[in-house]
Amino acid sequence: MKNITFQNISDSYQLVSGAKIKSKKYDEVYELGAYDGNKRGYTMYAFENGLRFDDFAVIISEYELMDNYQIEVVKANKLAA
Repeated sequence: MKNITFQNISDSYQLVSGAKIKSKKYDEVYELGAYDGNKRGYTMYAFENGLRFDDFAVIISEYELMDNYQIEVVKANKLAA
């Protein structure tokens, strides 16, 4: 996943399901799953070589994500109104 550019998470609206997440300290890449209101956190799945591994997942809080992780940079085209 060396061709993905990551940036710091500045807003919780960036945390969408399917986004690639990388630790600031380590080179592991994860895929962000859905928010679980009962557990008050996001599900993160291991992600390697373009595959998401559903057999391993962790629940992580929004605060932890914003403090210790980076998110992939996605360029979106905006429609002119």
